[in-house]
Amino acid sequence: MLALLIRTHITTGEPVGSRTISRMSSEGLSSATVRNIIADLEEAGFLEQPHTSAGRVPSDKGYRFYVDHILDQTRLSEHEETAIQQGLLGERAPANWTSADQLMSRASHLLSQFSQNVGIVISPNIAYDIIKHIDFVRLSDGRILVITVSRAGLVQDRLVRIDEDLTQDELHGAANYLNANFSGLSLVAIRSELLKRLSEEKALYDRLLQIAVMICERGVSETAQSESEVFVEGASNIVTKPEFGDIEKIRELLHVFEEKGRLIKILNECVDQMVQQQAVSVRIGAENTLPTLRGCAVITSYYSYGDQIIGSLGVVGPVRMEYARAIGAVNFIARLLEQALAHTPAGALN
Repeated sequence: MLALLIRTHITTGEPVGSRTISRMSSEGLSSATVRNIIADLEEAGFLEQPHTSAGRVPSDKGYRFYVDHILDQTRLSEHEETAIQQGLLGERAPANWTSADQLMSRASHLLSQFSQNVGIVISPNIAYDIIKHIDFVRLSDGRILVITVSRAGLVQDRLVRIDEDLTQDELHGAANYLNANFSGLSLVAIRSELLKRLSEEKALYDRLLQIAVMICERGVSETAQSESEVFVEGASNIVTKPEFGDIEKIRELLHVFEEKGRLIKILNECVDQMVQQQAVSVRIGAENTLPTLRGCAVITSYYSYGDQIIGSLGVVGPVRMEYARAIGAVNFIARLLEQALAHTPAGALN
């Protein structure tokens, strides 16, 4: 009966009365019997009575009970999964993806679209991923474009400026030196190895090494200290939710979505506290540590490459949301991202 009441409230947004449940119940229970059961559920903390309404709404505890008992029923339909695959990958195979930004942006859009809430994706921090290839390109204004290709096939670039004016041939030589000696290491590890080699007396006169160190000191070290990119889609969906009719509450919530560092902390905190082998984490209402999110549900997951977690994603919306659909979308998109990054066929999902 609790699940029926919660599903009804999620659909209508209104307090649910005993007469409504009595009519919908397959057991043919009378309104009086339903009223007694509802009273017991309220006393146990699963339901609340808003204002003077005769109906009841789920409490955070009620939603928690409901979510814990539907986790094995959250798979999307075949039609929905196909729509997400096409929306994320289009007609192209995962192996052809070259833009991390494009992939993550589409993922956040799909999370928002399928949950009708806010979709968030935290991209991998390239500084800690394994580098397959690196290139340096001299630009007309004297800056250098550092292009890296990770082992997962993600291409990212960063503009750096150094004091010395280098030719393109010198940059090609330095890049070839790094690719020949350090392919298969992370950017952080490459920087460390370069400094070790430079400390050796015989390497002090190695021009290619000196150039590589100059660029990596300026570019790679900055990348290592930078935060991951955050892709947020659907913040405007919050405005349409009746739960967020308070202008001040809306303003505070939108401010959270604008703070990249805070979003990274929120999602990563959820991922860090996930139970081993748990695919999705759901925080409901007061379970959220940030006061601004106490009226929200935060559904999160992670995506990995090999045995390393490299990013996270999630959905944020009111406590009253379609949990099964949102959980299914978060889990499916996370696994699809893993397959795209691993260059496995999208059709291999099961």
